[in-house]
Amino acid sequence: MLKNKILYIVVFFFILLAVGSGGFYIIGGEKWSVVDSIYMTIITLSTTVGFGEVHELTETGKIWAIVVIMFGVTGFAILISQLGSYLIEFKQYRNQKMENKIKKMKDHYIICGYGRMGAVIAKELSEKNISFVIIEINEKKTSLMDDLGYKFIKQDATLDETLINANIEHAKGIVVTLSTDQENLFVTMSARNLNQTAYVLGRCAKQDTGKKLIRAGANKVVNPYITGGHKMAELLLAPYLEDTVSLASPGHNLDIVIDEFKLKNIDRYDGIMIKDSKFREEYNLVIVGLIDENEKSILNPDPHTILNIQHKIILLGSKENIDKFSETI
Repeated sequence: MLKNKILYIVVFFFILLAVGSGGFYIIGGEKWSVVDSIYMTIITLSTTVGFGEVHELTETGKIWAIVVIMFGVTGFAILISQLGSYLIEFKQYRNQKMENKIKKMKDHYIICGYGRMGAVIAKELSEKNISFVIIEINEKKTSLMDDLGYKFIKQDATLDETLINANIEHAKGIVVTLSTDQENLFVTMSARNLNQTAYVLGRCAKQDTGKKLIRAGANKVVNPYITGGHKMAELLLAPYLEDTVSLASPGHNLDIVIDEFKLKNIDRYDGIMIKDSKFREEYNLVIVGLIDENEKSILNPDPHTILNIQHKIILLGSKENIDKFSETI
């Protein structure tokens, strides 16, 4: 409908050009050619400063020029108004389309806050083609996310309604990285109430807030200052450690990935010993860890360990091989 309105306005300008030119041609008499009349109409509509009249206008010609200007300015104002409405409606259409996609998401991750940590997390998930949605209320940040092609909700993350709009009920995990500990604590409580099974990862600036976040429902809490300080201390004492760790980091050629898989989704390994599972032979992957039915973590499990559907296994290998194995699940 809006496109039709714009089409009508364009037609209106062509009619105005034709009628205006015809008027100047008739009023001007023999001195005015068709080209002169069209040219006079165009410079009248554009109200261009510095261009004189093609021929001296009579009183009637001046009145006609005023009429053409009035209709031209009115038409131009309507055109600008309709274009503005079109842009607003187009933006609303895009937002509605994104909201519909978010409502259909399942087993996705929700990132609350697009600060420095949130941006890094989003980049990592995006590079691994993992489904996620960001909740952020800042206009500049949402514009940046829009440019990057991220799904986002421009709302307040502390509101339950916002988390529901992010389809938290079907989310696999929630990362809470807002600017203050109070907000992170509040969102963590809300997230846990709305989804009892999702993995909730919280961020805190103060050490005592970490314990509160755990009590509020977070599975893990990260304090970037403690983590960063610990890392810097390690590098200070062992400067070459960074070179070893960075080989498995994004941006390097050696693309090593560690991923976790629940065997309840892969029942073909139920009752099979690790040494007979053929992860290395078939997928070139190594089981480097195991989480048993009691949530006990076992590093480098014994090859004779019998797997069952209650176990979670930690696999190490290239991203390509991890993806290849994931496709068989």
